[in-house]
Amino acid sequence: MSIDRTTDRRAWFGNLATGLAGISLTKLTSQGAETKVSENTHFLPRAKRVLQIFCPGGASHVDLWDYKPELERRDGQYLPEGAFLSFMGKNGPLMKSPWKFRQRGEAGSWVSELLPHVGSHIDDMAFIHSMTSKSNTHGPGCQFMNTGFTADGFPANGAWASYALGSENDNLPSYVAITDVRGEPPSGAANWGSGFLPAEHQGISLNADRPIRNLASPAGISPQAEQASRQFLDLLNQRHRKENPGNSQLQARIAAYQLAARMQLSAPEAGNLAQETRATHNMYGTADSNRFKAAYARNCLLARRFLERGVRFVTVYCASRASGVDGLMNWDAHKKLKADYERHCPIFDQPTAALLTDLKRSGLLNETLVLWTSEFGRMPTRQEGTAGRDHNPDGFTTWMMGAGVKGGVHYGATDPLGRRSVENIATVYDFYATVLHLLGLDFQQLGYYHNGIERRLTDVHGHVIPEILS
Repeated sequence: MSIDRTTDRRAWFGNLATGLAGISLTKLTSQGAETKVSENTHFLPRAKRVLQIFCPGGASHVDLWDYKPELERRDGQYLPEGAFLSFMGKNGPLMKSPWKFRQRGEAGSWVSELLPHVGSHIDDMAFIHSMTSKSNTHGPGCQFMNTGFTADGFPANGAWASYALGSENDNLPSYVAITDVRGEPPSGAANWGSGFLPAEHQGISLNADRPIRNLASPAGISPQAEQASRQFLDLLNQRHRKENPGNSQLQARIAAYQLAARMQLSAPEAGNLAQETRATHNMYGTADSNRFKAAYARNCLLARRFLERGVRFVTVYCASRASGVDGLMNWDAHKKLKADYERHCPIFDQPTAALLTDLKRSGLLNETLVLWTSEFGRMPTRQEGTAGRDHNPDGFTTWMMGAGVKGGVHYGATDPLGRRSVENIATVYDFYATVLHLLGLDFQQLGYYHNGIERRLTDVHGHVIPEILS
């Protein structure tokens, strides 16, 4: 469980030059004009950092978070619109959830029996039950949820946070994407890319089983020799900056190399899960017989270690790319909903709950905003000829908890069957306007001038959702 320190660092430095998160835009700006962002927040922040938990595949709101008694009563009936078409084709009759929902917490909020551990935190969560998306396709849907755009080339949520706020730890990146051991999510690195922002704001992709490699010094190079080399390189960098004062891309590359050097000392310690107690490992389930659960548990523990060391934005992925329509690799349950979710929920439940418990008992939750997201939800109907559900971008659930969030709140609603958002309809733009607000940032002022357009995470839309704020 410790960081791999065995391989040559040269390739890692080369890759690193393509972009690392960690340096504030107030210190480094892109070539050309840009919108000035204050070194400080626009107003007093409620949250210092963000943890995002992302379940790719389109996790079903009506089977996890959004209890629909009417769906149970009308099981087997058709919607008024009949056998309508969606992403995978024709939809059949309504299909009730195969699992019971139970009331949990002091507020008696409903949550699926599939999530007994996460359900213990329900009083701390603010649910948004009326989310909508612009895409019903996994790749563009994931990008839209993470960047505010369905197309490639736009900065991810964590890149914007890095751009505005930088890192609390100069020796670690400001943005980390912890991928599932099963692989990357749909659209891959586009979910944590820097887009048109300076490259140093790109997220670093890693996980507990594939940590940051190539950090050890080559054999035969003494610490003194390495220090002398660094001092000489620093002298050359200073001279080059003076000779090329307008080349911010060069400065960004220099900063990436400098951060790489500092990470040699800090990253191995941050990623060394062996420092944690046996009780902590047991709480997360890092040695579980289910290897996917154990791997996700290690990723959750790694996320906590990055957060407590000042990484600004950490995204943990639970599942990977779609694998056809069998739901084996992610939450995309087109054919066998019951089998798929009884596979995925045990992987997700205990480690996620342990991470939330750990943040709460350490006090980190008071300064950390936690987000749970998926790219869209699923239909309340049975996909024709199957025992699964098709994609549903018209209404689904996300939630927040932690710093500045009012727990036990349920904002918005889908219709009684869970087909469409009908009350306080929310968008990804509203979601991130609220996230930025909690970070002390005015979403309308956080912009970047690119190709003649001032770009924002929220595009030209969005409003803060005050009902979920404490």
